[in-house]
Amino acid sequence: MDYRNLGASGLRVPVLSFGAGTFGGSGPLFGAWGNTDAEEARRLVDICLDAGVNLFDTADVYSAGASEEVLGQAIRGRRDAVLISTKTALPMGEGPQDWGTSRARLIRATEDATLRRLGTDYIDLLQLHAFDASTPVEEVLSTLDGLVAAGKIRYVGVSNFAGWELMKSLAAAERHGYPRYVAHQVYYSLAGRDYEWELMPLGADQGVGAFVWSPLAWGRLTGKIRRGQPLPKSSRLHETAQYGPPVDDEKLFDIVEVLATVAAETGRTVPQIAINWLLNRPTVSSVIIGARNEEQLRQNLGAVGWSLSKEQIERLDAVSTLTAPYPYFPYRRQEGFARLNPPIV
Repeated sequence: MDYRNLGASGLRVPVLSFGAGTFGGSGPLFGAWGNTDAEEARRLVDICLDAGVNLFDTADVYSAGASEEVLGQAIRGRRDAVLISTKTALPMGEGPQDWGTSRARLIRATEDATLRRLGTDYIDLLQLHAFDASTPVEEVLSTLDGLVAAGKIRYVGVSNFAGWELMKSLAAAERHGYPRYVAHQVYYSLAGRDYEWELMPLGADQGVGAFVWSPLAWGRLTGKIRRGQPLPKSSRLHETAQYGPPVDDEKLFDIVEVLATVAAETGRTVPQIAINWLLNRPTVSSVIIGARNEEQLRQNLGAVGWSLSKEQIERLDAVSTLTAPYPYFPYRRQEGFARLNPPIV
């Protein structure tokens, strides 16, 4: 397993990390993802650690806290061997203090809830699950600063922020001397390359590493969804498509066809090709893989330890590229504009 620094921080993370969204699954979304119990979770953690994957990602909202609880049980007795990433901000109830990133909510969500569920004294990486427009960024950052000083969290990051939301927060952190966000947990895949338009250049400039979620485009890049064929009965998309990022079907079919060709050339699987492609992208620190069982996990772990050829990468780039909206569309790549702002991809 290779390791990279998380953004501009000194935290070394594996290029693959494990997403615990399937742990303790309940409800229409997370129940469809999986319902791994503590015993099964411990076995998956064993496999990850044997492969060098020591970073595990969860969130308080995953199955209303059950994911954090099951992960905590699965790592019991080996806390020092793992890195824990979790997220907070999304609603955990209907009360006025049950959502957002106010000082009161952040302290309660971290100290009274997440640390207890995980059975640990500290969180390696706490990420804000979404931008809270109702709370001043200075209040958010000063609260995180206090939690870092108290030893409750080690590093801070965000997830699903727009470019201006992230930059506003980074500027405030710089101005006041608060901890800077070092990670941005983002959706990025061959079927969804919007991240490249603004967030990738921002991350490269500001030292914010991409922590990629849904590298298989919400289960669409498994190789099982093909042109002219019905959606497999076993596909989770029957239950979860409405919750995930939209994908144009014809574009998806084109991408999957190239993925299948490259998979045949390399002797790898379609998901392995899709994940490996991401690991070659600028700013990517770690790609989150998920699994409902050992077989899926071992398949996904096979995405590392080998390389795509330059020509194969170019084919995948070409079939998946999108025309960016203003002001990012291709004229920026023309000589005059590119001289002022050289592209990073």
